Amino acid sequence: MDLQLNGKRALVTGSSSGIGEAIAKILAREGVSVVVHGRSQERTNRVAQEIIADGGKAEAAIGELDTDETAKTVAEKALSSFGGVDILINNAGAFPMHGWMDSTAEQWVQLYNANVGSMVRMIQLIVPQMKELGWGRIIQIGSGVGTQPFGGQPDYAATKAVNINMTVSLAKELAGTGITVNTVSPGPIETAGFDEILLQMVKAQGSGTNLEEMKAQMLKGPMSNPAGRLGTPEDVAHLVTFVSSPLASYINGANLRVDGGWTQSIN
Repeated sequence: MDLQLNGKRALVTGSSSGIGEAIAKILAREGVSVVVHGRSQERTNRVAQEIIADGGKAEAAIGELDTDETAKTVAEKALSSFGGVDILINNAGAFPMHGWMDSTAEQWVQLYNANVGSMVRMIQLIVPQMKELGWGRIIQIGSGVGTQPFGGQPDYAATKAVNINMTVSLAKELAGTGITVNTVSPGPIETAGFDEILLQMVKAQGSGTNLEEMKAQMLKGPMSNPAGRLGTPEDVAHLVTFVSSPLASYINGANLRVDGGWTQSIN
């Protein structure tokens, strides 16, 4: 299937590793010129160079998105790299291991800034140019915990619920502009960050359980799903790529799950 993405230009925030890296690479394979974004120059340049080595087009944009000034620098780099941005993938964010009683209100506010404020900044900086083009795609990377939170990580789950909500509002705000806005919400996905969290859990147990045993336990317990496996970054990236395409013009304001059926919801 030709996704009609050849020649489009994308900014994928937080794409120096994990899900963002997979999204950037798969978009590039469809002919999209990709601005790879990250905080680490080494990791970000690596992803950009790997895309180029694979025959794609990529530029690197380095910087934080937690202040107006630094976010503007990233947006300006993205807009100038290939003459504009057609596709904005808001993927950057943090997922600290906080519980209700070991986090402060200030930490909640800081995480809100990282996971919500960063998206708001990039939307406000990129959308005006999309309006001029009369076409655009904005995709927020959410999470299954945005609609089905655990007892732990309540601050993270709250920010993901906001991401889902803001997508619907923005889709309505941009009605008639040719720009669609959607959320893609992954379930348990095997990334380096996911493995790090599981290793912390292994350490906390103080037992002989190793990482693979912990994954097996999770699949029998809280991460059980009809697909019977954990997801991969590519599972998420394939859906994001389709929703980024002209073929997905009637998908708007949606929260699309990539979780093997993990979320206990009919939506």
